[in-house]
Amino acid sequence: MKTMIDSDLIIKGCAILTPDYEIVENQSIVIKDSQILQIGDASIIQESCSSQASIDGKGKLFMPGFADAHMHTCQQLLKGRIADEYPMIWTRIMVPFESNLREKDVHISAQLSWLDMIKNGTTAFVDAGGTYMHKVAEAAIQSGLRGIITCSTMDSGHQIPENMKSSEAELISRNVRLFEEFNGAGDGRLNVWFSLRSIISCTPDLTLKVFEKAKELHTGVQAHMSEYTNEIGFCLENFQKRPYEYLESLGVLDSNFLGAHSILLSENEMDIIKEYGVKVVHCPISNAGKGIPKTPSLLQKGVSVGLGTDGAAHSGLSILDEIKTMKSLMRAAWGTPIFDPKVMPASKLLELATLGGARAMQQEHLFGTLEPGKKADLIGINIDQPHIQPTHSLLNGLVESVNSSDIYDVIVNGKVLMKNREVLTLDEEKIMYEGKLAMESMSSRAGI
Repeated sequence: MKTMIDSDLIIKGCAILTPDYEIVENQSIVIKDSQILQIGDASIIQESCSSQASIDGKGKLFMPGFADAHMHTCQQLLKGRIADEYPMIWTRIMVPFESNLREKDVHISAQLSWLDMIKNGTTAFVDAGGTYMHKVAEAAIQSGLRGIITCSTMDSGHQIPENMKSSEAELISRNVRLFEEFNGAGDGRLNVWFSLRSIISCTPDLTLKVFEKAKELHTGVQAHMSEYTNEIGFCLENFQKRPYEYLESLGVLDSNFLGAHSILLSENEMDIIKEYGVKVVHCPISNAGKGIPKTPSLLQKGVSVGLGTDGAAHSGLSILDEIKTMKSLMRAAWGTPIFDPKVMPASKLLELATLGGARAMQQEHLFGTLEPGKKADLIGINIDQPHIQPTHSLLNGLVESVNSSDIYDVIVNGKVLMKNREVLTLDEEKIMYEGKLAMESMSSRAGI
């Protein structure tokens, strides 16, 4: 008699996106102990595996969940505020807004973020850091998502509100406390890194201390890099070097560094990024107002690139929207001048949005592709719809036709967070109601 393999969950009879970015039909996915145990022909899986829980995969495609590798939880209540504003919005609007946040505002903002992400098919995130980050951590653990958080780190800058700046000792101590309390929490789903908000707002002494402490604790460092022209001017005026050249001169760069944005890069800076194994994250919608990412050149050099939303204030937390925008930006800025319509094909865009984000988080061994042994972080897309089918290429359709509302199922660490568009880990109605009250309170209190 044939022995049946016991499992926690089986997704039956679905299409899948393979690690080679091909679509394979009539597959089943077996999940046990938070991992993908087996992927194979549905009829064979049915005969060899059993489970008390299952998801009907008919008419669905399952693929790795999206990774939002740069976002701001604390800016969720800024939606619709910064459109058509002149630079520098982060010093004129965003940081002053954050300076008025209360602890309960941050908590509801975090819950709104995770709800938004789950419904958009995002399973992993990197939060660039804000205030009251313990409340962000608590909400993240409750949501079931996988992520990285840090504290907002600033000790200088004449345009930065004083209550957003702290001494070097307090900034390091605050991040260490967050690390000690939450790193590895949520069954290992949550990690804590260190951060520099930007070179403009961090003194050289603080910059050195942040990297030193992160190295001591064997964790990563993230920063906003090469995003604004005045950032470049600041570095040239004060250090006679461009941003990445400045960090290299301090001797701090290594493969544990994540440079968000990284759009205004010189040829030498791209070589520096490659030499030290720095990870880069582009945020196409946010970046489009400041410059065009040099993504093809970075990829040609072998640099790891992921995608991020830069927070809901810019246009929401949909990585699918970022993918579509990225395709158009790359085609217009890089493909059209040299007549190369394949400058950024669908397979590469999907890689940036999944495995690229996993690499940015230094967790590509855990997630980013559907493979036995990796964590069961995946999403199910309802492809049996007239705006998607029939199609000559479902792979292209994932980029061109699929919308966030087509994502029906979300699974992280083997746990179902959303099934048939119903979020199971968060109270959507309560969060939406409290979010509305919080925004009304913020608008009257902060005058935004």
